Amino acid sequence: MQHDHQHQGGCCGGHPAPEQPAPAKPAKDPVCGMSVVREGALQSRWRGVAYYFCSPHCQTRFDAAPENFVQARKVIPLAGGMNAVAAPLKPATPAKPETASGSCCGGHAKETMVSDAQGAHTDPVCGMKVNENSQHQWQYQDQTWYFCCNSCLQKFSKDPQAYLDPQRKAAREAASKTAAPDAVYMCPMDPEIEQIGPGICPICGMALEPKEATLEEDDSELRDMEKRFRISLLLALPLLILTMTDMLPGVNWHQRMGMQVWNWLQCALATPVVVWLGKPFFERAIASFRSRNLNMFSLIGIGTATAYGFSLLALLAPGLLPQAFMADGMPPLYFEAAAVIISLVLLGQILELRARAQTGSAIRRLLTLTPSQAVRIGADGSAQEIALNEVQRGDLLLIRPGASVPVDGRVVSGESYVDEAMLTGEPVAVSKQAGDALIAGTLNQQGSLQMRAEKIGSETLLANMIQLVNQASRSRAPVQQLADKVAGWFVPAVILIALLAFAGWALWGPAPGLANGLMAAVSVLIIACPCALGLATPISVTVGMGRGASEGILIKDAAALEQLGKTTTLIIDKTGTLTEGKPVVSHHWLHRDAGQQPEVWLALTAALESQSAHPLAQALLRHVRGLQADTPEITLNGFTSVHGAGVQADWYGRIVRLGKPDWLAAQGVDLQPVKQAIQAAQQRGDSLALLSEGKRVVAWYALSDQIKANSKTAIAELRDAGLRVILMTGDHAASAQRVATELGITEWHADVTPEDKYRMVEQCQAAGQIVAMAGDGVNDAPALAKANTGIAMGNGSDVALHSAQCVLVKGDLQGIRKAIALSQRCMGNIRQNLWFAFGYNFIGVPVAAGLLYPFTGLLLSPMLASAAMSLSSVSVISNALRLRRQSL
Repeated sequence: MQHDHQHQGGCCGGHPAPEQPAPAKPAKDPVCGMSVVREGALQSRWRGVAYYFCSPHCQTRFDAAPENFVQARKVIPLAGGMNAVAAPLKPATPAKPETASGSCCGGHAKETMVSDAQGAHTDPVCGMKVNENSQHQWQYQDQTWYFCCNSCLQKFSKDPQAYLDPQRKAAREAASKTAAPDAVYMCPMDPEIEQIGPGICPICGMALEPKEATLEEDDSELRDMEKRFRISLLLALPLLILTMTDMLPGVNWHQRMGMQVWNWLQCALATPVVVWLGKPFFERAIASFRSRNLNMFSLIGIGTATAYGFSLLALLAPGLLPQAFMADGMPPLYFEAAAVIISLVLLGQILELRARAQTGSAIRRLLTLTPSQAVRIGADGSAQEIALNEVQRGDLLLIRPGASVPVDGRVVSGESYVDEAMLTGEPVAVSKQAGDALIAGTLNQQGSLQMRAEKIGSETLLANMIQLVNQASRSRAPVQQLADKVAGWFVPAVILIALLAFAGWALWGPAPGLANGLMAAVSVLIIACPCALGLATPISVTVGMGRGASEGILIKDAAALEQLGKTTTLIIDKTGTLTEGKPVVSHHWLHRDAGQQPEVWLALTAALESQSAHPLAQALLRHVRGLQADTPEITLNGFTSVHGAGVQADWYGRIVRLGKPDWLAAQGVDLQPVKQAIQAAQQRGDSLALLSEGKRVVAWYALSDQIKANSKTAIAELRDAGLRVILMTGDHAASAQRVATELGITEWHADVTPEDKYRMVEQCQAAGQIVAMAGDGVNDAPALAKANTGIAMGNGSDVALHSAQCVLVKGDLQGIRKAIALSQRCMGNIRQNLWFAFGYNFIGVPVAAGLLYPFTGLLLSPMLASAAMSLSSVSVISNALRLRRQSL
């Protein structure tokens, strides 16, 4: 763990804290006050808030008496919901049985749960790993089943087949794709707020969302708000019509009904709207003052309560009001304003919740790609449908036409076209045959395929994509820091402005001064919208990450998304990045004479290389079989492999060799007839394999790593965008020059080491450049980690994928151009949102205070202020949603 200052051991005498990479925004240890890296840090949750610690010693002190170190932030339950408080998180101890209070499946709170990450048995109910020492066991069908807790055991004993039958199990798992009642929820605007189950954020007042992505959206709050809004219309709309038409000539409702009846009618219509339908807003407002985290609902609560409370006082005890409040001898009533404000806030919440639901559509689309079942082929060749979680590594699976691929793996037999558009953004289906990779979630189109499962569950590319997008959507971009600073003093400033507006109107305003001052103060409180500021960045990040995922671009956090668009220099590895990363035969020659047919040399090549797994040997085999599908069998004796040189064997008394030119020359083979071919291959940077019979060369094959189809176009687009492109490769100079020349790259370096790539990144950064590094191998990892933005190809090594901040699933350079374009558009969208949020509040608050009154004679109605406030957050979200439709 890194801190703001370095030292040995915990700050409070605890054990030394483990090393972790520094994040963009550290947390603060509530015990000692040190800055702590969130990722991987010790963590406890108290009353819905996550706290991070520099050492176990600090965490132990906090867990013993958290109220001594922080002020409680009570998480408000949703309407009709329960407020669950999370238990403190304890650091897990791997490979040891773990006990916890409470059941994983909702058992009794004091129940003991035992799990072992390395256990040999799986709890059939919850899927946790347990060992044979578990006290929770059950005999069924001559087999002992082990459970993590008594709750799981009881569930299993009541209906074992519900957990063993694949179809029933799959149906139950499909239903469980919604957020579980004990799932962790977090605030989209304040990610440090977490709790078990849904609730309301104590800082901003927004509804919490599931931390982990779920297939089904929890719309309970939306449905509640819609119900409240429909009822409010039945009361507030007639009230608004009555009060507005009362001012028309000849209508005079108050005279027809009598002033007493007229005033009480307004109260009767407004009271249910304000007191009952507006209850959630007042609860959030009260909680915000208790926790001293003032937010939008603080302003709504004060403004609406002031309007309604004043009207109630004027109705019940008008004699208590000063004369300055009176208009035509009577105090004004604002019942219709209070009721309409609540109705408009309800409408704003509905629009905001609907818009927020759309921001997670990309993750939900990814979740729908994985089928709930797979078809496993048994040892006897029979096909059986099984639940997805029963698939094991090494299983042989059948992928029928029209079916989705359940896990990652490779084709064993069959040919077909597979649609990978949902993962890579590539609209053209990809041909698949034996040996080709298959990705979970892609769609088989025509023929049947048999595949071998290699990665299952959370190991699949699709699962990692979902996790990355979900985590990245919760991260905060550095550009958000300005909005965070403003939000800290925004609400107190608005309250102060409202008080000043009231005082100004009361002292210097026209009669009735106090009434006009009250209207201005309420308008100021209602029109201000801190949520527009808070949502400006995270909502655009969420939509942008989802858009990137649909294009096969995975960006790991918001900071990387922001940085990518500022790139000025792009350093690119050659092999696997610009090129396919696997050799193919680009040229070949076969000797022809009267004694032998040329096809014999092809068969001889296949026979010599059939026993080798070397990439060049496999390339030669593919080439030969492509030229000659029915290669005749050739018997060889005395097969010998010379490491790093080639192979040789006895063919009916003649020595045949296949290998490098230098090795064949050392064996006495005459290379003079193919000298020009050798020189041409060296100039092109190709590898050359010669086949000799005795002392003569009878065939040669030039192998090269082919440039990817769209690399040239992508490089041209990147250079046109003003980027400096540098090619760095560990390959020899001839190969690097060939690729650089063909792609139009003027700056290239060959025979470089991983340290050379790292130093090049350092040199460019020292010159003030923003560097992106694109690579796919283990040797690229240091440079990927050092660069401002590391870009890994999706077909690269695991080390490269973990070192990079951006992953291109498809693995081609078009993704780099799209990723940079996505970053620029997303950051532009965020700046638009921030400008709108700042501009709206900067203009709206003074106007509501009465700034335009001296020029127009008009004072903004609190109802119009409420409409503007409700639409401000919706406008920010709607602007962010435009990212889904913008071209990259």
